[in-house]
Amino acid sequence: MNLQARRTGFAVAGIAIICTAYSARLVDLHVVKHEEYARLAAEKHSFRQPIQAKRGMILDRNGEILATNLPVRTIVADASHIQNPDELASLVAARLELEKEAVLEKISTGKKYIVLKRMVPDEVAVALQNELQARKLRGIYLENDSIRTYPNGAMLGHILGYLNHERNGVQGVECTMNKELAGVDGHRFIERDRTGKEIMLYRGAEAPAEHGKNVRLTIDMGLQSILESEVDAAFDKLKPETMNAVMVDPSTGEILAMVSRPAFDPNRPGDFQPSQMKNRAIIDMVEPGSTFKIVVAAGALNEGTVTPQSSIFCENGRFSYGGRTLKDHHGYGHMDVHEILVKSSNIGSAKMALMMGGEKFHEYVRRFGFGERLGIELPGEIRGLVHPPNRWDKLTITRMPMGHSIAVTPLQITMGMSVIANGGRLMAPTVVKTIEEPDGTVFRANPPRVIRDVVPKETASFIGNALVGVTQPGGTATQARVNGFEVAGKTGTAQKVSEKGGYAPGKYVVSFVGYMPAENPRFTLLVMIDDAKVDSSVNYGGIQAAPIFSRVAERAARHLDLIPTAPSVPLQTAPVVSATTPNRRL
Repeated sequence: MNLQARRTGFAVAGIAIICTAYSARLVDLHVVKHEEYARLAAEKHSFRQPIQAKRGMILDRNGEILATNLPVRTIVADASHIQNPDELASLVAARLELEKEAVLEKISTGKKYIVLKRMVPDEVAVALQNELQARKLRGIYLENDSIRTYPNGAMLGHILGYLNHERNGVQGVECTMNKELAGVDGHRFIERDRTGKEIMLYRGAEAPAEHGKNVRLTIDMGLQSILESEVDAAFDKLKPETMNAVMVDPSTGEILAMVSRPAFDPNRPGDFQPSQMKNRAIIDMVEPGSTFKIVVAAGALNEGTVTPQSSIFCENGRFSYGGRTLKDHHGYGHMDVHEILVKSSNIGSAKMALMMGGEKFHEYVRRFGFGERLGIELPGEIRGLVHPPNRWDKLTITRMPMGHSIAVTPLQITMGMSVIANGGRLMAPTVVKTIEEPDGTVFRANPPRVIRDVVPKETASFIGNALVGVTQPGGTATQARVNGFEVAGKTGTAQKVSEKGGYAPGKYVVSFVGYMPAENPRFTLLVMIDDAKVDSSVNYGGIQAAPIFSRVAERAARHLDLIPTAPSVPLQTAPVVSATTPNRRL
């Protein structure tokens, strides 16, 4: 082969190699690495715009809106479209109440997506947009946003909770149901022309937002309003450190209303102290006082330790045991279980516990739900404090039956009384009725749940009949009565435990817990008052808490359209108790 032919061959081969290399590169660019380079191109010429998920609403059991979203705007900037940064920064800063230097610093970064301010009222955002257009200033855009709002203000604040700056729930249902309420944010990639208008042809992939689900509570806002108004009136009058009130449907465990004072407004959480935001119904520990006597009476009856006909000698008001003297308010002789509950005898209750023995009595304390979390859908619920018998001192078995040497929550007291009201079952308390899709269809229901059977129906019925006697003439809570209905319940008055140990002189936690109508209970209600600023001679559960129960129950009966089943009788006023009354109070 001559030289010319060899040169031609090399040239052709070289051209072929070059063409093959270019072809391979084109295949690599357009096929192998197409998605990678498409993504890089999209990132260079477009930006990722978030699509905020709409947070679900919180509703009461009847559909009244308790927490919802108000539309607001987020103001964002695309620095690549800004031509007059100084003028634009001045205008934006003035209209949005920002520092001009801060705005100028942000828009000087060259970024295509810059958040300037969130939660801007719609009218402010639209006015800014109109002024920008009038001055032909580009690079500022409006995005739809929302702000959480609670239409009822402070009402139900401890149940609802609130949102922090990251839109996460803090306290209340907003916290425990945050996953269901929040939903999942989406996004889209968009590209704008030189004037800032979106080029729809080049809109990239979009992942739509998954909006949050609605949460329907067991709360009845009619009953909540009644309870809050009566508690507020008492709080203003008695000026206690705290107050708690819990209303529950004893047959289902559904919380109908719950109030804790002091209160706070979830619309303005930053204006309140942490102590005001505590839901004390589930996080405060108190000695329950004589409301606890239903536990020892029910246990002793159920174990056959006593019978309804048993006669227990109450030592004429003074009982020496373990080197100390236990006193009753009056000197009682022999009484049966019914009379011990009606008269609220400390000595009779202590003797029933001694007859049962520490292990068996402790078993019933735990059966009634004391010393355990009951599982309500609210953050921070505590167990309380129930020591096992091997940690008791000599006096514990005589003091615990009357509600001392034990620490419980207001919710536990309410659910414990509900055991008697519903025929012997400990129900799980709940504030969540259903989880619903945005269109209202039920995603998940929350049916009533029985934690355990505590005592037979016959035992609960006997205790219930005695508790009716507590509110009748001769009982300790005549002021809890409601005209036209039989009320069953129990008073509690316990000297307040001091933070330094022992008991604080002159300070009491007083309460009344009961249910109505006694023969077919529609609600159980606890009213608890911590350190009311009243004379010690009248600081009793039967005098301070029972009348509040009566007023709430009367109004609740009208709200629930309850038909009176008992004869109308004049309501009696409890006598004023002497200031010399001993500390172990009723």
